[in-house]
Amino acid sequence: MVTIIDYNAGNLASVYNALQFIGCDCRISNNPDDIIASDAVILPGVGAYAHAVDSIDRLGLRKPVLDFINSGKPFLGICLGLQLLFEGSFESPGAKGLGIFNGTIKKIPKLSDFKVPHMGWNSLSFNKDCYLFDNINNNPYVYFVHSFYLDSPDKSIVSSQSDYSVTIDASVYKDNICATQFHPEKSGDLGIQMLKNFSIYITKG
Repeated sequence: MVTIIDYNAGNLASVYNALQFIGCDCRISNNPDDIIASDAVILPGVGAYAHAVDSIDRLGLRKPVLDFINSGKPFLGICLGLQLLFEGSFESPGAKGLGIFNGTIKKIPKLSDFKVPHMGWNSLSFNKDCYLFDNINNNPYVYFVHSFYLDSPDKSIVSSQSDYSVTIDASVYKDNICATQFHPEKSGDLGIQMLKNFSIYITKG
């Protein structure tokens, strides 16, 4: 069973529907017991960093999420769900992220040829092997919606990058944790393949 964590931060239905489409057994929940008992967890998210942090803490989800990650079972963060894995964000000074990885999320600079938010399709370059990209050629186009981005101080965890006025660390992968700044569930057939790869990874675990 895959639990999609509901912390009032968006895009639950699109993730749920994509998983249902590939035949993955899943549910939407913010029950700590459901999270801990899951075979895998997805932390999605759109919107403001501070609101997400406040919702996680108000719902008592910080410890269950950290306990699940520490259990070694598969974990996938999507968009804001990637950013929350880090210590904080320039969007919301003082808002404390989950702190799984070091680093602070930065603002995409506003340059004349680049609109912010970064919204639409952009290509990825793969930095290291990651099961999420199995059976996918390098430089695939995926869908982004964000105004803040990861520039990880630890490049060893970065599994792909994209360019949009700056180099964006578009995904990370370490141990049981995989996370993407882009939205696999909105990235057409390639995104569906990534979610299939996640489902296969779960069964192998």
